[in-house]
Amino acid sequence: MSTLPDNKHFLFPGTLYAAHQECQITTVLGSCVAVCLWDKVSGGGGMNHFMLPFWNGEGLATPKYGSIAMERLLERVLGFGCRREHLVAKVFGGANINNTANEAFLIGDRNATLALQVLQDWNIPVTASDVGGRTGRKIIMNTQTGVVLVSKGRRRP
Repeated sequence: MSTLPDNKHFLFPGTLYAAHQECQITTVLGSCVAVCLWDKVSGGGGMNHFMLPFWNGEGLATPKYGSIAMERLLERVLGFGCRREHLVAKVFGGANINNTANEAFLIGDRNATLALQVLQDWNIPVTASDVGGRTGRKIIMNTQTGVVLVSKGRRRP
């Protein structure tokens, strides 16, 4: 019988959270992307939730941007003892909610592409993903087991 951890965290857009101990991280995604990193040997991991793919160098370099959020999540999990060679990733979100054919506005696609490219560059295998489409998602990650539950919203016309 599995019990839910007492330690729960809701992840807001533009933030990240990681824990070596068991924690349940929940977030809700539309065009945003969440990457879950988990150490398959020792447990522990975390999640980011970014809104735009790249920081343009102006203003603060925050995890609102995928290029920043990915680096910071990796630093955080390595900082409490996860081993890079033991990490696996799961990637979620990147829906294209708006009705547009203009590639510049397909933020969901651009966010998902960034996440998958960075993980490939880092040689971190993606063991699960649910990206794209036209519906939002709620995801819940257990940092100790690496299990991620996904539920999708209603499909938009």
